[in-house]
Amino acid sequence: MAKMYNRQAAVQYANLWWNRRNPAFPNFDVDCTNYISQCLLAGGAPMRGAPSRDKGWWIQQGNWSFSWSVAHSLRWYLEGSKTGLKGRRVQNAEELELGDIIFYDFQGNGRIDHSVIVTSIQNGIPYVNAHTSDSINRPYFYEDSTAYTPSMTYFFIHIDDSFA
Repeated sequence: MAKMYNRQAAVQYANLWWNRRNPAFPNFDVDCTNYISQCLLAGGAPMRGAPSRDKGWWIQQGNWSFSWSVAHSLRWYLEGSKTGLKGRRVQNAEELELGDIIFYDFQGNGRIDHSVIVTSIQNGIPYVNAHTSDSINRPYFYEDSTAYTPSMTYFFIHIDDSFA
């Protein structure tokens, strides 16, 4: 029986730690993807690839993969993974569910700058939590962000329900 993504557990974790740092994990100045990885892990996502930092998605004994802590790397990991934790890009925010991930390319240059987790959906609009500039239940548009530019691109990633 394949393990399933527990979206509610991921969201509960996101809401518990949105403005604090879990001492069980490292804390980064740019903490958005570390936080998202913790949420995915709380939802039951399996780690793999250790100890190679450029392979898989994992954290252990004070070391971690690039995909654990770097938004650009996590986006490519999720879209390229064929087993365990994986995701697929969808075209519209309305296709997202609780526990899904949105990546932001603020400059529109193809490099992912930020990651958030969907924690509620109100009138079809995903609301998100994030670290770095800690926020809870924020509309995903991010037009109020100091990093917003008119060139900003969104990458909507639906996390697969099964970790088979």
